[in-house]
Amino acid sequence: MDHFLYRDGALYAEDVPVSEIAAQVGTPFYVYSAATLTRHFRLFDEALDGIDHLVCYAMKAASNLAIVKLLGDLGAGMDVVSGGEYARARAAGVPGERIVFSGVGKTREEMRAALTGGIRQFNVESEPELEALNAVALDLGTRAPITIRVNPDVDAKTHAKIATGKSENKFGIPIAKARAAYAQAAAMKGIEVVGIDVHIGSQLTELAPFRAAYEKVAELTQQLRADGHNIRRLDLGGGLGIPYTRSNEAPPLPTDYGAMVKEVLGDLGCEIEIEPGRLIAGNAGLLVSSVIYVKEGEGRDFLILDAAMNDLIRPAMYDAHHDIVPVNEAAPGALPARYDIVGPVCESGDTFAKGRDMPALAPNELVAFRSAGAYGAVMASEYNSRPLIPEVLVMGDHFAVIRERPSLEEMLNRDSIPVWL
Repeated sequence: MDHFLYRDGALYAEDVPVSEIAAQVGTPFYVYSAATLTRHFRLFDEALDGIDHLVCYAMKAASNLAIVKLLGDLGAGMDVVSGGEYARARAAGVPGERIVFSGVGKTREEMRAALTGGIRQFNVESEPELEALNAVALDLGTRAPITIRVNPDVDAKTHAKIATGKSENKFGIPIAKARAAYAQAAAMKGIEVVGIDVHIGSQLTELAPFRAAYEKVAELTQQLRADGHNIRRLDLGGGLGIPYTRSNEAPPLPTDYGAMVKEVLGDLGCEIEIEPGRLIAGNAGLLVSSVIYVKEGEGRDFLILDAAMNDLIRPAMYDAHHDIVPVNEAAPGALPARYDIVGPVCESGDTFAKGRDMPALAPNELVAFRSAGAYGAVMASEYNSRPLIPEVLVMGDHFAVIRERPSLEEMLNRDSIPVWL
């Protein structure tokens, strides 16, 4: 469910007409619903009610400071994967004890910053990382709390570019080597073992892969406890998918996921951490764009928008589907049109949809990409020297720009020409 609904033929973001935002901000832009972000976080929190848990929002999905603060104020922890995301979480007021640091390539500088600023745990991904973290912690005169991310070799049945739990993926330590890795960690004076971490992929649409991975984690928990390790925290990652088209069958609900977690892991007495990102932010955002031209091609018509692949890369990178709807509904009985929907970037890959049926549109009319709140603005670039687009947050009947569109001058001023040229 989201809070982007039509009223009298006009698309609203909560209680604000999307066309009103477009008139003030200009297109293209991202708009997020505070009510949807709040609802989705609470669904996960309530799904784990009855067991000790922390919902850590995966900031890589959408990391604007306003979004992070909104969720942090609701009690969310944060899952960060870089020093920049850690700095964003702290700047948004999230305390260090609610921040989990993931990622395969943590640098010593990032480790030092997190140990100095406060951290809940590091999810360690390799033996060399473990050695580096131990050295940094000893240099600071402290101990680093860790889980070790195990790779359970489970096929998440998702797109190859967002699968992370198979043996050929770069993530984690093979589960067969886990006991040796934990023994190594326990012998290090700068390391405190607190639990186990696992994450098998993103945009999962069924529970079976989760269950298979968590059953392996449950077995490993018993083995590690028998080895003398105080395993008291299980970080289960994220990955639960969302429906990107309203005609598709919806993925499992957080309540179903939570029931499965309790069934498989509930009797271990561990605190449970989960790291949802897409399911919290995905359907909480729209990308709003204007039609520049309607172009008649050979056997097809093109809807050319002012948004492009640099603004929303998912269709080009993952062949991802987004429902694209007019901001103002067509009149009853209006005949549909079929378009290839494209942007202005000089790449054939700058294509959002092919052969998409929708109401006939004209230049300057507005369209909205649904389910664009996750992996949208955070993956944007300035390719073709196109400035990054604004982000807007709506709460009830008011809205605010939470990231401005930079001017061309501001973009150019980030470059410098050496004096010797």
